[in-house]
Amino acid sequence: MTPTKGRPRLLRGIDPALLTRAADTIRVLGHPDRIKIVEVLEERDATVSEIQDEVELSQPIVSQHLARLRAHGIVDSTRDGQHVIYSLVEPKVEHILRCIRQCDL
Repeated sequence: MTPTKGRPRLLRGIDPALLTRAADTIRVLGHPDRIKIVEVLEERDATVSEIQDEVELSQPIVSQHLARLRAHGIVDSTRDGQHVIYSLVEPKVEHILRCIRQCDL
């Protein structure tokens, strides 16, 4: 692909592994419910039931989305007694959320 007149190629020089990771992250965040979930975790760590209350989804749906987010390294979990607490661990997701909020799509 040749650059548009006077404009450099957007992805010139970016490591292919980084491009793959970025595409995977964007794909996983491509579901509205997962965006809602990471918005909750952007503010604070939370249990499944706390997330469920915030996003108004059933527990099994929230758990399925969290499993997918965790498998892609976007969130992580820790056990506190009987509770599993989820946290956002991929800092670039916060940047992606800011971009979404500013886009006026």
